[in-house]
Amino acid sequence: MARQLNKLTAQQVKNAQSTGDVARKIADGGGLTLCVKGDSKYWWLRYRVAGREKTLSLGTYPDVSLAEARNARDEAKALLKQGIDPSAEKQAKARELIKEHSNTFRELCKEWYEQKHLKEVTEGHAIRNWRRLELNTFPRFGSRPIESLKPTDVLEALNSISKRGHIETAQRVKTLISQVFRYAVVTSRAEFDITRDLAGYLPKSKVRHQPALVRPDEVALLMKEIYAYQGHVATVWALKMSAMVFTRSGDTRQMRWEDIDLIKQRWDIPKTKNGEPLVVPLASQVVEILREIEPITKHRSPYVFPNTRDPKQPMSNQAVKAALDRMGYRGKMTAHGFRATARTLLQEELKYPVYLIEMQLGHRVPDVHGRAYNRTEFLDDRREMMQAWADYLDKLRSH
Repeated sequence: MARQLNKLTAQQVKNAQSTGDVARKIADGGGLTLCVKGDSKYWWLRYRVAGREKTLSLGTYPDVSLAEARNARDEAKALLKQGIDPSAEKQAKARELIKEHSNTFRELCKEWYEQKHLKEVTEGHAIRNWRRLELNTFPRFGSRPIESLKPTDVLEALNSISKRGHIETAQRVKTLISQVFRYAVVTSRAEFDITRDLAGYLPKSKVRHQPALVRPDEVALLMKEIYAYQGHVATVWALKMSAMVFTRSGDTRQMRWEDIDLIKQRWDIPKTKNGEPLVVPLASQVVEILREIEPITKHRSPYVFPNTRDPKQPMSNQAVKAALDRMGYRGKMTAHGFRATARTLLQEELKYPVYLIEMQLGHRVPDVHGRAYNRTEFLDDRREMMQAWADYLDKLRSH
């Protein structure tokens, strides 16, 4: 004789109460049971699998109504007929849901950013890249599982950027998405980098070179005007330093006292824009400038060139450019332009080999076997070159 199903009514469920602290169990049939304890009511399903009795929680009342509990019971029974344990199926779905949530594009971006990107590039560069992802990708597909994304999803986002005229930004965002996907591949969250199929779909960006002076007579006049400049003293120091060390402008303005050894005459940059360290040999003229700055800024700031408003922060990224603009070099010279100046004149006027100049610029220079030189390679040669460069600038200025 078949057991009776659906014994309860909605009103009975609503009115059901327990006595004291002892749970009251009211059967609806087919293993479905309403458990009442105090003010709480919840649904259980009792069933047998492989000869063992098991219990499956179906939720609390009134969040799960009588009708919904019966539907859940029937679905569980259907699984049992297929030889599937409803509890195991529920746990598997829960794990899949957690996995899906943790594998969204945004979550993978966050993990890649914290575990890899922040360790490979400077903090400022990393923050700018995160902002690019945040603005251009998260609103479109940040909450989607990474495995659900298709090349067309990425292409639509990139086209939206390039249509606004920001072609270079679109290229950068594509590169960042590719890096996130490659991280997902090696951590078994994606099968392949979907951006590999987008090669050639974006218009090529026009290469924009930073304005720079590359003729000896132009540089001679610039150095004279730098030494005659009457702006803020820290800006004057930064201008002189920029010309002599020709590091990236961000590295120069964020120069820290802890990274400088005035005895050994070297500046060790822990991490440059490409994520690698760099040794900058310091010419005697640079050491002289630093000794002049030291008693003024070292006691109040970790930075050689502190921010005028907050000494705990480095000099503004616009300070040197603004000074050059005031000196009449707007559109002719920038803080970054000192690199192009040094690259050109060191090769053309002082006849230093390109590989040595590129190494000092912090660029990756491969040897004959394709391996990149490390930061201490040819240090004596670079030290001689940096001193020769400072002497050359002094010579131009004095004529």
